[in-house]
Amino acid sequence: MSEATKTMPHYDRTVEDVGNIVEYGHVNVLVPDQILATLFYVSALGLTRDPYLLTSTDNMWINIGTDQFHLPMGNPQVLRGVTGIVVPDLEAAMRRLRRYGPKLSHTKFSYAERDGGIDVTCPWGNRIRLHAPDLGQFGPIILGTAYVAFDTPVGTAPGIVRFYREVLGTAAKLDGTSARVGAGPTTTLIYRETDAPLPPYDGNHIQISLADFSGPHQRLLARGLITEESDQHQYRFVSLVDPASGELLVEMEHEVRSMRHPLYCRPLVNRDPEHSNRRFAQGREAQPWLMDPD
Repeated sequence: MSEATKTMPHYDRTVEDVGNIVEYGHVNVLVPDQILATLFYVSALGLTRDPYLLTSTDNMWINIGTDQFHLPMGNPQVLRGVTGIVVPDLEAAMRRLRRYGPKLSHTKFSYAERDGGIDVTCPWGNRIRLHAPDLGQFGPIILGTAYVAFDTPVGTAPGIVRFYREVLGTAAKLDGTSARVGAGPTTTLIYRETDAPLPPYDGNHIQISLADFSGPHQRLLARGLITEESDQHQYRFVSLVDPASGELLVEMEHEVRSMRHPLYCRPLVNRDPEHSNRRFAQGREAQPWLMDPD
């Protein structure tokens, strides 16, 4: 080994590996009331309704940095788990939750500060945990979905890791009794084993984008797992199975897109919810989603 090599800095290069899932796009749950959804997701959480797409009264897309919630009208769906969101200012988030809480008091809405974050329940029972930015834990995001954590039956985590590795061809690892799956540069899918009774799966879904789009499709198709051939750029599956035995592990619909999908890496508008007409300054309406390089 040369002297130059000995003095070179050492880096953990595996930290930079993204895997085959190159983008996490959204969680989709049906909601029965767009006004209540606006009060909760836009006013109370301080997120941004997409101003360009799905702007009528039967659906809304809610921007969170580079990803979204999708909220079509319908009988309410509840994700079996927790969506973890990084927000710029937890104190400001608490002020908004207190301000708009009375308008949501007739629903399942609740919030509580716990362990350095805020646990929030939406009007229909979906759980969201708000975190402060943390470079060491979540990377350089100021605003975005850090993780989606699903509750899953005891004993399923190892098989879920195998499913993502062998069928989707992406990075996944076992962390105790949880399966952790990289979903793009800043988001993690977490499957956490629990012995608590789980409600029946109600059809909510997540969206991801793959670099190798056709390979997983072929492997899913061979196992009879494709549930929808949406179009040239997209397909769907619901069942996660153990690749070795074929045993059903958990149901969670994945809307799978290619990197040629027209919406891949679409820039999203994010507003600063602390900015208002009463304290307006031009050029301050937008909310950055990444930390300053310094």
